[in-house]
Amino acid sequence: MQPTGPPAQVGQQSPGWYVDPWATAPWRWWDGQAWTAHVGGSTGRKPRLPSWLSPPILICALPVLIASAVYFAGAPLAVLLGLVPLVIVLPALWWLDRVEPEPRGSLVHSLLWGATVAILISSVVNGIVDGIAGTTVAAVVSAPLIEEATKGLGVYWIVRRKELDSVVDGVIYASWVALGFAVVEDFQYFATADAEDQLLAVFIVRGIVTPFAHPLFTFWIGLAAGLAVERSRSVGRYMLFGYVAAVATHAAWNGSLSLSETESGGVILLVAAAVFVILFGTVLVSLIRVRQKERQQFARLAPMLVQRYGLSAAELDIFSDWRRTLATRRSLTRPQRKHFDRVHASLARLAVLHSRQGRKDSTGEKRLAQALQEARQAEL
Repeated sequence: MQPTGPPAQVGQQSPGWYVDPWATAPWRWWDGQAWTAHVGGSTGRKPRLPSWLSPPILICALPVLIASAVYFAGAPLAVLLGLVPLVIVLPALWWLDRVEPEPRGSLVHSLLWGATVAILISSVVNGIVDGIAGTTVAAVVSAPLIEEATKGLGVYWIVRRKELDSVVDGVIYASWVALGFAVVEDFQYFATADAEDQLLAVFIVRGIVTPFAHPLFTFWIGLAAGLAVERSRSVGRYMLFGYVAAVATHAAWNGSLSLSETESGGVILLVAAAVFVILFGTVLVSLIRVRQKERQQFARLAPMLVQRYGLSAAELDIFSDWRRTLATRRSLTRPQRKHFDRVHASLARLAVLHSRQGRKDSTGEKRLAQALQEARQAEL
């Protein structure tokens, strides 16, 4: 028998880790109002961290915070400008995530992974290679290999939490990891440029013209992870192919930047920029089509979902039409939107589950169905 609500010891104001009521994992995160997708603990020990943190992030956070504080003390404008890509890239990611909204805690975890774990390990490795083999080797060989590997681990962490359900999910999480990495990396680039009186030029190139560079590189890893989950295939094998594509794209871009310092560098950089603009446009169009496909799939499955999980005719009217869904959400207050988004997200994840190839995950369906009912009760 599935539980109909939170256990007695879990109060409305007590977020934390509790025994998973579905027994699919030792522990599940209760956010104070409903069960989330976050699970933890391969043993009987209760996890000590909230869902948006993990031990690797905690271990790597302090050195990164110290370095960022040093950059801010020496060049505060450089650090503030390093935050500009957040303003440019985040709206695009929010828009892409509207059809099947991901848990905020998972997105924050991905951002922090890129800004701490990926950036710290990559900086150390690249620094060692730079000292041994030179800047060019570090930029063209070491950076693509280690940076895409560490960012890819952030995506894999989300896969292991069973929070990645589709191609769009994979791209979103990969982009959040890459964005966190790019922001902290820009602190260093902009601080160095400020000391050399080149801050404006470097900011225009990295902050305005190419803020999507790192998300575009790591895109391939997220795409591969999403395809593997959708097709019920080996995630590790698929992500390896995505990693190769990410490294190749990253190395090609860094290589073109290195060659731009040669006699014919201007032409090389112009050609490389044109190729990457075309690649970015192709990826953007593809993502728009995938998003449209998800919207159509959700609308097509809405009547079945409503009947299967006992939703009302009014809810069918709202969720079977995308414009009506957005209009309804806009009409709600901020607290009401939070509950509405929970219902929407649960329905969307159920739609993805039912559209997935192969045998259905009955345990996962029960968990998502329970989350849907709890979200509806909270909405009331």
